[in-house]
Amino acid sequence: MGESRSSMPRTKAKKTEEELPFKTTDHFLVPKHELLTPEESKAILVKFNATADQFPFISSTDATAKSIGAKAGDFIRITRKSETAGETVYYRYVVEA
Repeated sequence: MGESRSSMPRTKAKKTEEELPFKTTDHFLVPKHELLTPEESKAILVKFNATADQFPFISSTDATAKSIGAKAGDFIRITRKSETAGETVYYRYVVEA
């Protein structure tokens, strides 16, 4: 007969920030994302004695990364608030999707 649904390729709809029903950066569950300058990025690499590929990755197509203008090769500082730990800072390296 025809192809079964399971053998058909699946595609994932990608939406830009403008197409979403809300701004992801304004949502209360999304922590603060900041794009680092090249100087700040170098300082982070020196501070942690690491290379960029040793940091956790974030896709350049991530809705929040796109909304702050992150491009592949950039670093993002993510600041999360916690009732028990106060504030914690994480760094992500932006990679091409």
